[in-house]
Amino acid sequence: MTRRRSTIAPAVFYPAGGLILLFVLLAFFATDTVKEVMNTLQAKTINGFGWYYVVIVAAFMIFAIWMGVSRFGEITLGPDDEPADFRLPVWFAMLFATGMGIGLVYYGVAEPLSHFESPKPGVTGDAPALAQAAMGQTYVHWGFHAWGIYVVIGLALAYAIHRKGRPASIRWALEPLLGQERVKGRLGDVIDVLAIFGTVFGVATSLGLGVQQVAAGLDYLEVADATLALQMGLIAAITAVAAVSVASGLERGIKWLSNGNMLLAAALVLAVLIMGSTLFVAREWVQSIGYYLQNVMFMTFDTLAFQGEDGLAWESGWTIFYWGWWMSWAPFVGLFIARISRGRTVREFVLGTLLVPMLVTTVWFSVFGGSAIHQERNDPGSMLAPDPETGEMVVNTDTAMFQLFESLPGGGAWMAVVAIVLVVVFFVTSSDSGSFVVDMLANGGDPNPPLWSRLFWAILEGGVAAALLYAGGLSALQTAAILTALPFSVVMIGSAISVWKALDAEYRQITRAERRLRRRELTEHVTEHVTDHVTENFAEISQQSRTNGTRRSRWRRSTSG
Repeated sequence: MTRRRSTIAPAVFYPAGGLILLFVLLAFFATDTVKEVMNTLQAKTINGFGWYYVVIVAAFMIFAIWMGVSRFGEITLGPDDEPADFRLPVWFAMLFATGMGIGLVYYGVAEPLSHFESPKPGVTGDAPALAQAAMGQTYVHWGFHAWGIYVVIGLALAYAIHRKGRPASIRWALEPLLGQERVKGRLGDVIDVLAIFGTVFGVATSLGLGVQQVAAGLDYLEVADATLALQMGLIAAITAVAAVSVASGLERGIKWLSNGNMLLAAALVLAVLIMGSTLFVAREWVQSIGYYLQNVMFMTFDTLAFQGEDGLAWESGWTIFYWGWWMSWAPFVGLFIARISRGRTVREFVLGTLLVPMLVTTVWFSVFGGSAIHQERNDPGSMLAPDPETGEMVVNTDTAMFQLFESLPGGGAWMAVVAIVLVVVFFVTSSDSGSFVVDMLANGGDPNPPLWSRLFWAILEGGVAAALLYAGGLSALQTAAILTALPFSVVMIGSAISVWKALDAEYRQITRAERRLRRRELTEHVTEHVTDHVTENFAEISQQSRTNGTRRSRWRRSTSG
C-alpha cells in the first residue's frame, strides 16, 4: 500500500496552529490577563479604526455590485462553456447554510427586538418609527454588506482557482497584485496564516453564540440549567459530531446536512408565519425593504460621531462587531463558495451571492423579528426578561426566540426543539466546512487534505469557542471577531484590486481577440466579394469583347462583299 505524501505547508500550519493553541491555553490558565488584554485591544481598535471598518465595508459592497453589472460579467469562473458543478438550489443551500446560519437563529428575534427596546443613539420617535428603524438597521447588518464582503474574497479565489488553475489558497487571490514569486514566498505564508486566524476565530464566534442558545433552549425545556459547564459540555459533544462530519467529506457531509437544515429552517419560518400575524409580517416585510433601500446609504456611513461614548459603545456591540465578524469569516466563506462555484459566470456568482441570501435574510428577520416586535407592542413586557445583575427588564438574546415560540398559539416546546436542532446542525456544518477550508490553507491549497489534520482543526475550533466563552462570554466573542478582522481587511483590499486587474486584463484580451476575428472575417468577406465582383466583371467584359468581335467581323464581310 502506497503511503500518501504529506502536503502540509510547515510555514503556515505550525505558526497558525501553535499560536491559536497558545491562545486557548492562556484563556484557560491566565483568564484575567487575557480578558484585560482583549478589552484594551477592543477599545483601541474601536476608537482608532471604527471609521475604517465602516468605510471599507461600504467600499466592498459597492465593488461587489459593480463587478456583477460590469463588462466582466460574462467571464466564466472555469473553462469556457463548462457546466456548473452544482445545480442552483443545491448551490444556494450550501452557500447559505455555511454562511451565517447560527447567527440568523441566534439574532433572528433578538436583534430587531433589541433595537426596538434600546434604540440606536440618535434614533427617536414613536413606537412605529422605532420599530421601522429597528428592522432597517437589522437589514443593514445582515444584508448586502455582509455578502458583499464574501463576494470580494470569493470572486478573487474562484477566478484564481477555476480560471487560472491555482491552488485553493488565499495567497493566490493576490497573485495579479503581488506577482507569483512573492505569493509563493514568505509574504504568501503570512497571508494564509492571517486567513487561518480569521477563519478559526470567526467560526468560533458563531459556535460560541450557538452553544449559548442551545444551553438557553435546554434550560427553557427544563432539561438542564444554562451554566458555563453545560456550554463547555455542549461544545465538546457537538465538536465530536462535527469531527465525524469532517471525516465524511464535502459531498456526503456538508451537502446533505446543508440541504436538510435548510428544509428544517424553512419549515420553522412557515410555522411562525402561519401561527403568528401573517398579514402583518407580509406588510412589514415589504415596507421594511422600502425603508432599507431608501435609507441604506445614510445607515451605511453612520458612525454616530455626535453621540459620544454612547455611540462608540453601541457601534462596538453592533455594527463594528458585525463588520469584524463578516470579515473574519471571509476567508472561510469566500474559499468555500469559490470551491462550489466552478462553472458560474462572474455575473451569476455576484448576483446569486448577493440577492438570494439577501432575500432569505430579510424574510427571516421579518418573520421572527417582526413577529417579536408585534408581540411586544401588543403585550408589553412579554418579550423581555429580568437582567441577572440589575433586575431591569431587558431583551435576553439567548432566550428571546424561545419566548416568541411560547407566545404563539400552538407553539412552545416543539418549536424550541426544532430551533435547537437547527443550531446544532448549523454548528456542525460551520465547523465542518470551516475546518475543511482551514486545512486546505494549511496544506498549500490541497483540495483533499489528510483526515488527521482536518480533525485537528475541527477540534481546535471547538477549543477556541470554549476558551472565548470561558474568558468573557458574548463580549469576548465580539472582541475576537473585531480584532482578527483588522489585519485580514488589508488582504481583502488587495484581493479586490487583484481580481479587478485580472478580469480587466482578460477582458482586454477577449476584446482584442474578437476584434482580430472580426477583421479576419471582414477581410475574407471583402476579398470574396471583390473576387466575385471582379470575376463577374471580367466575364461581362469577355462576353462584350466577343460580341463586339463578332459584330466587327460581320461588318468587314458586309463591306468587302
